[in-house]
Amino acid sequence: MNAVRHNLFEDAQALLVAPLFFAFAVLLFREAGLLTGGTVGIAFLLHYLSGWPIGALLFAINLPFYALAMRSMGKAFTIKTFLAVSLLAVYAEMLPGLVHVQDLNRPFAAIMGGFLAGISLLMLIRHRASLGGLGILVIHWQNTRGWRAGKLQMAADCLILGSAIFIRDPLSVGLSILGALALNLVIAVNHKAGRYMGT
Repeated sequence: MNAVRHNLFEDAQALLVAPLFFAFAVLLFREAGLLTGGTVGIAFLLHYLSGWPIGALLFAINLPFYALAMRSMGKAFTIKTFLAVSLLAVYAEMLPGLVHVQDLNRPFAAIMGGFLAGISLLMLIRHRASLGGLGILVIHWQNTRGWRAGKLQMAADCLILGSAIFIRDPLSVGLSILGALALNLVIAVNHKAGRYMGT
């Protein structure tokens, strides 16, 4: 059976919606004093250290990875990823003005944020895009070496979250790890080579 490629409208809705889901996850993590893995996690670490806006940090951190994306994943992937990251940066700064959280259960924020982030990444992977950074490496290695994206991302996330112990309290780090596990569970269970025929 031949794979049916996504059309322009389908790609556009994924690029608009997936970053919004991830931005809502960022909002939950930020309101709960948590963080996540990947380049978003690096942006969180810098945000907690400096107070700089997460959106601007997300955009800047991802800039060096586009050259790798262009070389290893192609022009279309790189353009879609750039658009997704740019929208995530905008959404991450916009949502706190639209959603006001007064009472948030931190374990719920960790798990729900992880699920939302995982769904967002899964949507982008299925439309041949990512949120840049480590996601580019993860997708590249899964496509070229057969390594599972979820396991690779989990290993990278553990390194990033482990470093958070120096600037966050142990409970916050533990809950952040719980969120990362929820994120990677979504990807590991739902993204297997050959199972999804859309490209």
